[in-house]
Amino acid sequence: MRKLAADPRTAVAERVRDGMTIAVGGFGLCGIPRDLIEAVRDSGVRDLTIVSNNMGVDGKGLGVLLENSQVRKVIASYVGENKLFAQQYLDGALEVEFCPQGTLAERLRAGGSGIAGFYTRTGVGTEVAEGKPHETFDGETFVLERGIVADLALVHANTADAEGNLRYRATARNFNPLVAMSGRVCIAEAETVLDGFLDPDEVMTPGIFVDVTVLASDRPKDIEQRIVRPRSAAAADAGVGA
Repeated sequence: MRKLAADPRTAVAERVRDGMTIAVGGFGLCGIPRDLIEAVRDSGVRDLTIVSNNMGVDGKGLGVLLENSQVRKVIASYVGENKLFAQQYLDGALEVEFCPQGTLAERLRAGGSGIAGFYTRTGVGTEVAEGKPHETFDGETFVLERGIVADLALVHANTADAEGNLRYRATARNFNPLVAMSGRVCIAEAETVLDGFLDPDEVMTPGIFVDVTVLASDRPKDIEQRIVRPRSAAAADAGVGA
């Protein structure tokens, strides 16, 4: 188990520093590396730039870093679930770079693939494109977007093997593979860590992108907005007992 670290706090503490750029996988609270995020919080580092699809919710996910005033800048596509995020932005305590979701995904993939930048039509004519180079291709206007290379990538996987190959489960696959690619250093937490190796056909992130793995803690998964009906109403709608 050459890539397995003893615990998240140790793995993170040895690799974080003030002012670094950290890319974090997940979508809302789905597929986020909770143990690693909390390890960053506990490390006490400051002035971080966080690259993530969103910033979690108040008190959960990346929201704990906002509560601890550890974040200077955020590059994200959606932040609507976090009231503290909005307040810090309005107060001028937080710099925000909004990026269309597909563009953000491609910027992470490009950074991990050694591509410095790419042209896209997304955002042309909006504030997203202001100050960025434009070019015309086949009569259409495109804007140049830079690839993202993070100092550190934090991801969550369902399974990791002895070489750091990763497999994700269902929706938790979301941004995690792209984030893993983008980091100069990548730490992956996994719900299961194998002594052996994943079947090559099951590998979703090759171990070449992963520097360290840790075993994720076993705890209930958070849900952003739990919307359910009473059992009696659900049964009535389904015609049960009729």
